[in-house]
Amino acid sequence: MLKRQITEFIRQLPAGRRAIVLVWKATRWWSVAWGVLLIAQGLLPAGQVLLLRSLVNQFVASERWTTIAPSAIGIAALWIVGLLISSALTWVRAVQAEYVQDEVHRLIHEHAIRLDLAFYDRPESYDLLWRAQVDAPSQPLALLESLGTLVQNGLGFLVLAGILWAYAAWLPLLMLLTAVPGLIWIARHILSEHHWHLEHTFDERRERYLDWMITDQRAATEFRLFDLGTYHRKAFEKLRGSLRGGKLRLARKGAVTELEAGLLAWTGSLVGLGWMVHQTLAGRARLGDLLLCFQAFQQCQAQLRALLEGAGKIYRSLLFIDNLDEFLRTMPAIFAGHASEAGLPIKESIRFDGVSFTYPGGTHCALDKFELEIPKEKVVAIVGYNGAGKSTLIKLLCRFYDPDEGRILVDGVDLKEIDHEALRRQIAVLFQNPVHYETTVRENIGFGEISALSDDKRLWQAASDSGALAPIERLPEGFDTVLSKMFGGTELSEGEWQRIALARAFFREASLIVLDEPTSAMDSWAEQDWLGRFRTLTAGRSALMITHRFTTAMHADIIHVMEKGRIIESGTHGQLVSKGGVYASSWAAQMRDISHARP
Repeated sequence: MLKRQITEFIRQLPAGRRAIVLVWKATRWWSVAWGVLLIAQGLLPAGQVLLLRSLVNQFVASERWTTIAPSAIGIAALWIVGLLISSALTWVRAVQAEYVQDEVHRLIHEHAIRLDLAFYDRPESYDLLWRAQVDAPSQPLALLESLGTLVQNGLGFLVLAGILWAYAAWLPLLMLLTAVPGLIWIARHILSEHHWHLEHTFDERRERYLDWMITDQRAATEFRLFDLGTYHRKAFEKLRGSLRGGKLRLARKGAVTELEAGLLAWTGSLVGLGWMVHQTLAGRARLGDLLLCFQAFQQCQAQLRALLEGAGKIYRSLLFIDNLDEFLRTMPAIFAGHASEAGLPIKESIRFDGVSFTYPGGTHCALDKFELEIPKEKVVAIVGYNGAGKSTLIKLLCRFYDPDEGRILVDGVDLKEIDHEALRRQIAVLFQNPVHYETTVRENIGFGEISALSDDKRLWQAASDSGALAPIERLPEGFDTVLSKMFGGTELSEGEWQRIALARAFFREASLIVLDEPTSAMDSWAEQDWLGRFRTLTAGRSALMITHRFTTAMHADIIHVMEKGRIIESGTHGQLVSKGGVYASSWAAQMRDISHARP
């Protein structure tokens, strides 16, 4: 077990070095000030003990104030200095904590943005991200503080040990020998505690999820309609009880370990103090020496205890910092191409050439030897059953994933050869479940092209093109209305949110527009209004439209029917209806449903 702990500690040392570099980069001169204050604070106990011995010996030898005044004033001065240093350290630590947390969050956020969507397809990735977000941000500064405390208390212990050494060389050695076993016991407990947290990360994430579900507004309607509150609360309490039991067992074990370590250390102190009392009674030491030794033992014990705690905290911080390092070491699978502008904007077509793709951890092909061409300035529609692979096209086209086989070509250039940031700037997408940004209407639309956020004319035009202008004009502050009741604004209907998302897609001046179920949340009047302007909106651009509604698909130049990851039929609406295939039968079924719905 001890060998394992030593091996684990050595393995964590590089993470500790990187954490110290991170703290230095974030706080630099604040760290210098912190170090100076710590050293000064570490030397204060020795100065107070020496002055106290002088005060007692002078008091015994003389009762005049003039004799004992310098030592008394010195003790008072050191006490005041200690208070000042303690206050200054509190301020410096607060400043360091803020800057270091900012730096850690920056690292996590920048790396999370760089990672591919495949990262989120693995459940262990969520455990890794949880440990990086929840446990790691405070640990670099905690490590530095623990190191500082170690240096501070180590320095104080050495000075006090030197004082005790003058009386007997074995006194400081006795204190060390009775402290080392406690350090080993505490290290063992910290390692077992860390492993428990690693093993229960999934359960802790689940606990947070249930807590969020019970309190979040987005789940409130179904919770009340289906009476799900009690069910989820009981699930939370059951999981919380299991985690609480484990944490309390760890806490109990930790308390016992600390008690055992403390009792052993105090045994050494009592032996040394008993010897010093014997020396005083025998006349080989004065009362001031006895008081000095008593204070030295007390201070040494306090500093040894702080040393043990500091060493334990360092070990714990190294283990948690390694979680952050593990996350930051996770590499994206999608790498930027070397040609920043090749193939953009679209001059001829985009072509899927024998593309096969299976999602990470998936069991079946989303696309199987898939072939498709999107000609320049043409509207292509994809229809098919759920699970046919339609939405996968968008993820591959935006290069969120790379195909397992085959190529996606833009004017003959492989997508892998194009810089993915340059590629994405040429694509505007309305996703099937677009994000509701809880901020202003202006930002919700302007996020389509953040560099043009202040262009009011373009914002107005995008809102008008998407059919969002009318609901926006009814809002109390128009484009500056906050779309969030949580942050003091207002809320939209699903159909109105869909139009805002459409406006965001049209706000980007891209050469390819991709629309995934663009009219799914619109009522029939809004759909007809939008489809009446659809060809004008897509003029001069290529468009890929994924839809279940054939009344929407029929506005495309060419329609492809997908099934099991392949195209099985292609043509215009009229051509496909006349073929009498899958499209024709589905079209007839939709028309029958519509006719039966009429009064």
